[in-house]
Amino acid sequence: MLVDDAHFNTHTLDGRYQSFAQIARRDGYQVRAHSEPFSAKSLGRARILVVANALAESDRRREPPEATHWSLPTPRAFTRDEIQAVRSWVQKGGALLLLADHMPFAGAASELAAEFGIRFDNSFAMDERREQELGSPAAAIATVTVFRRSEGGLPDHPISNGRNPQERVDHVATFAGHAFRPDPAFQPLLVMPPSTVSLSPRVAWEFPPDTPRMQTGGWWQAAARRFGPGRVAVFGETALFGVQNADADGAPVGLNAPEAAQNPQFLLNLLHWLSGLLDLADEA
Repeated sequence: MLVDDAHFNTHTLDGRYQSFAQIARRDGYQVRAHSEPFSAKSLGRARILVVANALAESDRRREPPEATHWSLPTPRAFTRDEIQAVRSWVQKGGALLLLADHMPFAGAASELAAEFGIRFDNSFAMDERREQELGSPAAAIATVTVFRRSEGGLPDHPISNGRNPQERVDHVATFAGHAFRPDPAFQPLLVMPPSTVSLSPRVAWEFPPDTPRMQTGGWWQAAARRFGPGRVAVFGETALFGVQNADADGAPVGLNAPEAAQNPQFLLNLLHWLSGLLDLADEA
């Protein structure tokens, strides 16, 4: 398994995805950083490629309050040659795990996502009910979303079901991110609540009253598909598989959050599917 570290990623092996790597290694995966542009040679004999929150150099490693420098238009993170190299590698049997958070990460990765049939939305997903409770979009966006099987947010799927009852997952937590449009080639993994809207600011984390918003309830935050002999899983959020410092209220963000108790098993099931231990259900 290669984890991208060549595109100014906010989630890397020596940073927020250390726990991701530990979980994978304990399960037998060999995990290494990928620190050069994507090419047929660099991808080589890798089985899984993980790309999380890639950015163009001009948008490198900025976070609030510096994140206010993230403004439209969002530059792409990958060259066309890199995108074609990844596509060709997947078509030959590789497995891509692509994770892109809210603006600007969704925009930076949108061309790579589109290559496999997903249209990322360079925005911020938010539950309008929480905006009403908390009084501001930024506060609402920063809250945890729990996708529950019992509520339809975590659809029945080999990745949520696992290989046996012990691997079954009934809820998954995410932390902000964006929602993307459903695509018939994909199967949903996480479905946004009906009260979800997407906010599209010109500058990240700035939400004046005239910020465009769109109803996106029922859109997805994760999906998976086969792509020829290869496999692709895409996520509109990255923190669900990482560990970050506590948020402004002191609450942990990521795998150590209490709401994310089943996220580690969900990650293992996802890796098992990407590596061929699990198959998509009811494929024609």
